Amino acid sequence: MSVPKKILLVDDSPTVLLMERLLLQDGPYELLSASSGAEAVERALADRPELILMDVVMPGMDGFEVCRRLRAEESTRATPIILVTTRGGPEHVEKGYESGCSDYVTKPFDGNELRAKIESFLGH
Repeated sequence: MSVPKKILLVDDSPTVLLMERLLLQDGPYELLSASSGAEAVERALADRPELILMDVVMPGMDGFEVCRRLRAEESTRATPIILVTTRGGPEHVEKGYESGCSDYVTKPFDGNELRAKIESFLGH
């Protein structure tokens, strides 16, 4: 049996974390979560997830900053990061890719689309 892939879910909204968890709990994943940017950096470096789903708008460190920090680290440089955010404007999308995200999904997200993106990165 294959080892479940670790996915780090990052959002300051418990509701969104729950929705993401419900969406992915039946998949071959081990779900980790963080509720702030600083916690996300810490968890990503400690737990080495195979993929990170992350909100952009969070208190303290936003998702763009977390992306930049993780891209600067050897161990997380190549980890796929999908930003999941309400900020869907072209300038935000551009800023997301500039900060190093691998993909960008706007809320409210389509569960099937999000799952498909995750599977494409994790190779299912």
